[in-house]
Amino acid sequence: MSEKAAAVLEKLGVRKVSPGACWGPGGWIEEEEQEAIPSINPATGEELGSYVQAGPGTWDRIVERAHRAFLEWRMVPAPKRGELVRDLGNALRELKEPLGELVTLEMGKIRQEGLGEVQEMIDICDFATGLSRQLYGSTMHSERPSHRMYEQWHPLGIVGVISAFNFPVAVWSWNAAIASVCGDPVIWKPSSTTPLTAIAVQNICNSVMGDYGREGLFCLAIGSGRTVGQRMLEDRRIPLVSFTGSTGVGRMVSETVARRFGRTILELGGNNAIIVTPNADMDMAVRAILFGAVGTAGQRCTSTRRIIAHRSVVDDLVRTLVSAYGQVRIGDPMEDGTLMGPLVSTEAVEEMMKALEAAKAQGGELVFGGKRLPDKGERFVEPAIVRMPSQTGIVHNETFAPILYVLAYGDLDEAIAIHNEVPQGLSSAVFTTDLGEAERFLSHSGSDCGIANVNIGTSGAEIGGCFGGEKETGGGREAGSEAWKAYMRRQTNTINWSHELPLAQGIEFRL
Repeated sequence: MSEKAAAVLEKLGVRKVSPGACWGPGGWIEEEEQEAIPSINPATGEELGSYVQAGPGTWDRIVERAHRAFLEWRMVPAPKRGELVRDLGNALRELKEPLGELVTLEMGKIRQEGLGEVQEMIDICDFATGLSRQLYGSTMHSERPSHRMYEQWHPLGIVGVISAFNFPVAVWSWNAAIASVCGDPVIWKPSSTTPLTAIAVQNICNSVMGDYGREGLFCLAIGSGRTVGQRMLEDRRIPLVSFTGSTGVGRMVSETVARRFGRTILELGGNNAIIVTPNADMDMAVRAILFGAVGTAGQRCTSTRRIIAHRSVVDDLVRTLVSAYGQVRIGDPMEDGTLMGPLVSTEAVEEMMKALEAAKAQGGELVFGGKRLPDKGERFVEPAIVRMPSQTGIVHNETFAPILYVLAYGDLDEAIAIHNEVPQGLSSAVFTTDLGEAERFLSHSGSDCGIANVNIGTSGAEIGGCFGGEKETGGGREAGSEAWKAYMRRQTNTINWSHELPLAQGIEFRL
């Protein structure tokens, strides 16, 4: 292990071999019969450390602790719950640099993006702290005299969070910060590709919980899909499961949880497009496309995967993109100046190569990149630009890699039709200086995605608005706005303060 990696892990309190299950301060569960599994730096191939997966008997211990915590935490006033989350945000501020660097070391995104991911955690803690004083209900007028009606929101219960490798800590925080101020403990099953970042976050949570004399509010269970994942989906003690991952797995998650009448928040596939009109500011469009397609090596759910450009500008746009792509520095994501690091695994590299072969077979023209870079490491590739004659076959699929498909259109109605044709519906954008084109894109008959932007790219959502998509993206919403309502149960209350008992709808029922 490099000196840098060792120093980062030491600052975050991550042991060389760490247990993968914890329910709070002093609550790390040692598994005697489980083998330690290494965590690998995708850029260098070095072993960063190892972890021991949660065993079959551990799950019930974790859920029991979380349930015990729920019975107490739900009775704490929400503004007081917000104070704990505020301190969690402050703890993350203090450790932003080492935690962000660990994200880079374990996941492979560039250092600036790793630090940005931790900043997102801090931001959502700030948001949730304010939210703790704004869990508003509604009042309404009753049709019956001397009656009062209102709605209120109650804590829901334990929230299960299954997160993906590409945002190994931020997505957990979207759920954990909001759930906590809503009165719900969280059990986290992180990606087994990025376990050390989760262990580091659990250490931070343990410190904050300890300051408040709490346990079981933030719990960790790293394990296989069979040992931890399936148990979480089937456990009736967990009324809500938030899942981030592929559409295929998300469909199974939805079906399994629905069978027990549980709730899900699903953040699934994205096949995000940018429409570039003749009225676009081309310099802005190119910069947004470059970050959206190349940032995180194309491994964001909001990565830009399709460009739909007007026929009058598509050739010039492609030439400019090819020139810009040629300036992208690929290499060690910890080094200043690097814009693109490795893919997360050799399997991801193979999937990228298969997708490029399929695109060529379907009439696509590879105009830039798409090669392996073995001199840099087995997980490094060039980002690719492919001009496609039409949107068929492979273009409808999401490949989690830096492949950008370019298509041409004739008028804006055709562009929007091409845009909406894919089964996914997460993020979208249009570049135009024409107000009518912008409003058309944002109208009822425009983009069918959960996120629609004008003159900014598809990637880089702020936490103040709800994050999520439609169609095969799952329909879930996390982070800002009214996403908090998913973590609570709604209750309608009617109070009769008279000595009469009138019935609704004027019904009379007399003995």
